[in-house]
Amino acid sequence: MKELAALVQGIYFLVTGLWPLLDIDSFQKVTGPKHDIWLVKTVGVVIAAIGASLTVAGWQAQVTTATVVLAVGSAAGLTAIDLYYVRLGVIGPVYLGDALLEVGLIAWWVVTML
Repeated sequence: MKELAALVQGIYFLVTGLWPLLDIDSFQKVTGPKHDIWLVKTVGVVIAAIGASLTVAGWQAQVTTATVVLAVGSAAGLTAIDLYYVRLGVIGPVYLGDALLEVGLIAWWVVTML
């Protein structure tokens, strides 16, 4: 089950990380305008790299403690950023959907690791 959790989160992170790199216009239509495109793309590269790592770990059935820390830590960090900056009005409420998905991933990891 932990391999599937790694695969699902990995693919989600790959898709969401690559999206602003491949089509910044559609990304901004959904998430709202951005001032620092270079920063959006930098974060996209980091999220895609995390996604690639999780996907490989899941695919190869090599989900280690380090993998779980990466998965849960990145999901928790992104959730905190989403909630904080939506509350401040810096980013749009669409990010609450991402926060909900991230919390779901964290819950999946908790159940998986019990």
